[in-house]
Amino acid sequence: MEIQLQTRGLERVAKATPTFLVVDDHPLVRHGFALSVGEIHPDARVLEAGSLDEAVTLARRTPGLTLVLFDLGLGRSDQERAGAERADGEPVHPGIRRMMEALDGVPLLVISGSDEVADIIDSVRLGARGYILKTSSAEVLEHAISLALSGETFLPLPRAVLNGTVTAEAVGPASGILDRLTDRQRDVFQLLLAGNSNKEIARGLGVLEGTVKVHVRAIMQKLGVRNRTQVAVVAARSGCFPESA
Repeated sequence: MEIQLQTRGLERVAKATPTFLVVDDHPLVRHGFALSVGEIHPDARVLEAGSLDEAVTLARRTPGLTLVLFDLGLGRSDQERAGAERADGEPVHPGIRRMMEALDGVPLLVISGSDEVADIIDSVRLGARGYILKTSSAEVLEHAISLALSGETFLPLPRAVLNGTVTAEAVGPASGILDRLTDRQRDVFQLLLAGNSNKEIARGLGVLEGTVKVHVRAIMQKLGVRNRTQVAVVAARSGCFPESA
């Protein structure tokens, strides 16, 4: 398949133009994401690739690549796409691993139709800077890109969590985590998992950003982790991501 190249913005600022790569084997999906990225960053150059091999080649030939949106399913066998069990707990997304090696530090956001927690966690383990559902809004895409470019990680929550059904009465290990937190820390915890920045959490709770930072540090200390990604991993392993009804 021929790689499609779309250029937006003025040629005279080409040297400073951010360059995004959208990788998906479905043309309509790929083109839709490319258009959305172009609307979010009007001066950006947006490249498209329809296969893993095409994406790897393009990534290696494109200096100054800014960020990649990568379809979760690329590089997986038919058996893995059908839901084969993981062996020895190893992630079954070789496409992400191969793409990350080719990118050499360039941030990658996974795009997928799956809201399975295992897929989300596997993607982060392999180095992805975030995980975007293909049903997400343009605002979510913009937020995820912003976080990734600032060095943070965007993770979605299943609908049950977003609807507020995670409480201190949750069964299993999740209740142990939530019981360690104060009521306010639980509020911060849920917004933290939803991918909100400290500023957004402060705005949502009506408190100062400095207060949020204090709560975030306290949450990390209580969970024994060092960053937001590890908070999400611990939460998922402990059952704080219940399956959607």
